[in-house]
Amino acid sequence: MMRLHLHLLSDSTGETLENIAKAALAQYDDVETVRHFWPMVRTEAHLERILQEIAQNPGLVVFTLVNPATRRILEQRCLALGLPAVAPLDPVNDALSGLLGQQAKARPGRQHVLDAAYFARVDAIQWTIAHDDGIAWEEWEEADIVLAGVSRSSKTPTSIYLANRGYKTANIPIVVESPPPKILYALRRPLIVGLTTSADRLIQVRRNRLLSLHQAPDTSYVEEEAVMRELAFARRMFADNGWPVIDVTRRSIEETAAAIIALCNQRRSDDLAKAEA
Repeated sequence: MMRLHLHLLSDSTGETLENIAKAALAQYDDVETVRHFWPMVRTEAHLERILQEIAQNPGLVVFTLVNPATRRILEQRCLALGLPAVAPLDPVNDALSGLLGQQAKARPGRQHVLDAAYFARVDAIQWTIAHDDGIAWEEWEEADIVLAGVSRSSKTPTSIYLANRGYKTANIPIVVESPPPKILYALRRPLIVGLTTSADRLIQVRRNRLLSLHQAPDTSYVEEEAVMRELAFARRMFADNGWPVIDVTRRSIEETAAAIIALCNQRRSDDLAKAEA
C-alpha cells in the first residue's frame, strides 16, 4: 500500500478543498493518505510554519489561496522542494473570467457569506426535521418534495441531504396495515417520489437495525415473505398514482438525491414549457 502525505491549505474554512480531495481520492485504491489540513492561512508567518511541516512530510500540496503574495511564496517554496502544488479552482476561475469579462474578487471564503440562499437552506433543514416520518402531514403542501417508501428505505437520510440542498422534504412510511393520510393523494405543489429497494438488502438493513437496538431479529419485520409483500404494496401504490420511483438498492444517498433533484428540474422545465405554450 502506498503512503501519501496530502497538504490542504485554504485561506477560509477549507470545506471546498476537503470535498475536492475526498472526491479525487475515491478514485484510487490501496493508498494510505495522511491528511494535513491547514485552514485560515492568511499571513506569511502562518504559511512559513506550514511550509516547515510540508518540508518534513513531503507530498501533494493542494491549495485555495487568493492573496497573490501568499500564493506566490507557497508556489516558489514547493517548486524548490520539488513538490507538486495544485490550485484546483484555477481552471474554473479562468474560464469564468474569460466568459464574464471580469476578474474574480480576491475575497477569502466569499462563498460562505450568509446570504438569502444560506438562510433558505437553514429553513429547509428545520422544516424537513419537523416533517420526518409522516409528522405534521397537514402541512405537506408546503413541501418541495415528499418521499414515500417502506421502513428503512433511506427516506430520512435522503430527506436531510435534500434539505441541505435547500429542498423542504417530507417523508412518509408506507405500511400495509396503516394507509397514509388521504392528503398524500391530493398534493399539488410537492414532487412525490417513491423509494424502493430489493428485498434482500431491506432485510439485511432491518436486521442490523434490530441488532443495534438489542431486539431479536426474528419478527415479521425481517421475514422474507412479509417484506416482499410490503414492497409489492408500495410499488403498486406508486404505479397507481403515477409517482416516479427510484430504486435505492445500489445507490448512495448522494446518488438518490441527485436523481430526485434531476426529477425536480425536469418538472420545473415541463411547467415552464406549458406556461409558455
